[in-house]
Amino acid sequence: MRLFENLTQPLMMGILNVTPDSFSDGGQFAAVDAAVEQARKMLQEGASIIDIGGESTRPGAESVSAEEQIKRVIPIIKAIRKELSDTVEISIDTTLSEVAKAAIEAGATIINDISGGQQDQHILTIAAQYNMPIILMHSQGKPDSMQDAPSYHSVIKEVLAYLKNSTDAALSAGVAKHNIAIDPGIGFGKRKQDNLELLANLDQFVATGFPVLLGTSRKRFMGSICALAEPKDLVTATATTTGLGVMQGVQMFRVHDVKENKEAADVAWAIKQAE
Repeated sequence: MRLFENLTQPLMMGILNVTPDSFSDGGQFAAVDAAVEQARKMLQEGASIIDIGGESTRPGAESVSAEEQIKRVIPIIKAIRKELSDTVEISIDTTLSEVAKAAIEAGATIINDISGGQQDQHILTIAAQYNMPIILMHSQGKPDSMQDAPSYHSVIKEVLAYLKNSTDAALSAGVAKHNIAIDPGIGFGKRKQDNLELLANLDQFVATGFPVLLGTSRKRFMGSICALAEPKDLVTATATTTGLGVMQGVQMFRVHDVKENKEAADVAWAIKQAE
């Protein structure tokens, strides 16, 4: 499996939260039938990856045990494989190796770890053993406390250094370089200015040589800019960051609203090809 090595035109990763407490869509897709229908909709709208998470990572969220995450995600992974596609890429959004292993054995094809492999380092071993692509994200702190008082001397340098540690650890664990992607972690232990600086310098993450995933979808910092309180109202704002990311070389976008973000990415990609 060499998904990250063959990236050309930007890909949409559709978010499928099967949790009761996610910040934007908590509880909507916890039932198997609802989750499968949402996955079907996102695939029809142009998603290339379905990202399934059994633990909310919104600011202030409490951790969920591996057993509970497995209980939430495995039936849905199996149902998507059976009812929709045996070829669609499915990523498991977890920091725990036990969950990642169970998800892979149920049909997941990518690991998406918001801790960059640093919460449970055995997850890197799992990625290596199964020859599985893994996305390593930066986060300052854990979801339950990450927005209490985040601070940086130089957010770009510090996030790049964190991600270098994560990618070095993955390589040392035996993960193939072509199976590693990175994510600067917009909104994860970041102030509004930190998020804006990261978005203005995405090309520095692209320059590492690892594919970059951008996850800004419906994030609160954009609501403060646009004077919008409801996350679901931030579709246009999110699509703006998607276009910006494409122009800087970002290759994957984790979004709730696939159709609108794919349109933004397609237009930005066409412009970029004309440069």
